[in-house]
Amino acid sequence: MGKSVLVIGSTCVDVIIRVEHLPRTEENLHPQSQQFRVGGCAYNVANILGRGGADAAFVTPVGMKGVFGPYVLPELEKQPWSHPVILADKENGCCYCLVEASGERTFLSIHGVEYTFSPDWMAPYAGRHFDYAYVCGLEAEEENGGALVSWLEQADVGTLLYAPGPRGGRVPQARTDRLLRLHPLLHLNRAEAMELGQSQELREAMRNLYEKTWNALIVTLGSDGALVQESPDSVLHVPGIPGVSVVDTIGAGDAHAGAVLLGLSRGQTLHEAAAFANRVAAQVVAQAGATLESEDVLVR
Repeated sequence: MGKSVLVIGSTCVDVIIRVEHLPRTEENLHPQSQQFRVGGCAYNVANILGRGGADAAFVTPVGMKGVFGPYVLPELEKQPWSHPVILADKENGCCYCLVEASGERTFLSIHGVEYTFSPDWMAPYAGRHFDYAYVCGLEAEEENGGALVSWLEQADVGTLLYAPGPRGGRVPQARTDRLLRLHPLLHLNRAEAMELGQSQELREAMRNLYEKTWNALIVTLGSDGALVQESPDSVLHVPGIPGVSVVDTIGAGDAHAGAVLLGLSRGQTLHEAAAFANRVAAQVVAQAGATLESEDVLVR
């Protein structure tokens, strides 16, 4: 058994709508298709870990009012690594994923209880050590994100992987500062790194972030792979996977973060884990939706 990983965060319904292009004001589009898929940043991370055989625990609130909670709960209950917190009187949200012909996606997220947090939910894990933990900026941004940070500050966790996400800059600054003082392993894309690192020059932004966390960071570059910084003056490029035909990019960043944690839990170096994550993310973008159709790429 490898090292243990705790994932805290959202499970929602991805409503995937395929369009030729994003609509303009007053335009009337005819979408090519619409479908429901189970998603959410934390779910996508936990799904990679669970299907890869990691010693993983996924704590996710599910609101049972409305249509979305009853849709996701049966899927969660199938998974031994999933520990849903069922909230009967709350509503779950969804994410409308507009996928253009290029495969790029735009999200319209309706947040429900899935992005909330209560320290009471963590009572079953009192006294348990986790080698790694994952949280996303979407949870940290919410009104009770401070309670999540407070729990992390006293949790028995070796290394926190923090993925600020596209709204990471909207997390209250004091809360972000507290998260960075936990010395997290940061996982971001290029735009997120430049926003959080307060520089339009990527390497400078990465250096700024390293000097705030004094821990490594990974910056994903899409088809170009990823950059890994493990010291103030050393940045390594991990090449991407050539020749990938992109169907959509839903969940690619989440899958990459999950695969990094899966690799680390198996004892890989950070560089090896990033290379492994590049392969996993390439598989995700080559298919529809965020959930891998096969576990083959996750095999050791």
